[in-house]
Amino acid sequence: MAETLEFNVVHYYDLKAVGIPLDVSLIYNGKTSGFVAKIDTGSTFCIFRRSHGELLDLEIESGNPIQIGTATGSFRVYGHQLTLTVLGIENVSTVYFAESDYFDRNVLGRIGWLDRVKLGLIEREGKLFLSECKK
Repeated sequence: MAETLEFNVVHYYDLKAVGIPLDVSLIYNGKTSGFVAKIDTGSTFCIFRRSHGELLDLEIESGNPIQIGTATGSFRVYGHQLTLTVLGIENVSTVYFAESDYFDRNVLGRIGWLDRVKLGLIEREGKLFLSECKK
């Protein structure tokens, strides 16, 4: 049985880029930090560079601490609730900032982003579809 899906946003990305980069805005207490993050369906959480939280005047270590484990090691992050906007879709989410200044990635993970959107991809065309997921 066929199923029909509808999306509000169509976004084209560069097939030559590593990963699927998207423009992200974080908003907290009237301050905004904008940057590029990549979709990571294998990441449980949205994790961003420490500097993006500092631009929002967050005290990074005052957030909820968790230890993230990967195949190559582990690192500590701190969770903060704020507004996350990707391709015009805005959600209040808990996102995490790396403890270390050496963490050099920004990833949109499952909890806090993927669990709040409807996502479709046609990889060979570099075409991403996105809508807010209605509860």
